[in-house]
Amino acid sequence: MPDRIDLAVGEWNRVSPKYVVVVIVGTVTTGIVLAAASLFLWLVAGWSWGWLLLAVVAVVTAISLVIAQRRTRSIGYRLRDDDLLFRRGIMFQRFVSVPYGRMQLIDITRGPVGRMLGLADLKFVTAAASTGVVVPGLPEPEAAALRDRLVELAESRRAGL
Repeated sequence: MPDRIDLAVGEWNRVSPKYVVVVIVGTVTTGIVLAAASLFLWLVAGWSWGWLLLAVVAVVTAISLVIAQRRTRSIGYRLRDDDLLFRRGIMFQRFVSVPYGRMQLIDITRGPVGRMLGLADLKFVTAAASTGVVVPGLPEPEAAALRDRLVELAESRRAGL
């Protein structure tokens, strides 16, 4: 049986610290929309438990804002010999290994807040639908350079198959 991969060995590349602003804006926007829906249900639709839903939305939004910076720091990636290793999560950690030879599409996306901050998201698509990995919050030049490097690695690995 092969040895397990030691995830603590090696240096992880982190997303930009500015990405926390994107997380905060997304959290606040979601909180406002859900609070408005809760208020509508409570005051207009007459649902007596609407105030409870509003309170839950406020508490969840506040907790999400408190841990936003920690969530951002938990995201990282590492280029290894044969694959890209991606991690995210605080309580429920997720580690995904994407072999270079299995990458079919590498896409850069920029949302409005990320674009204002000069950040981009790098998305990897493989044949397996469950392997959709997104590395968010990369500075745009770093995302473009990483995309080009990964395309080069993917082409060389596929040529060797």
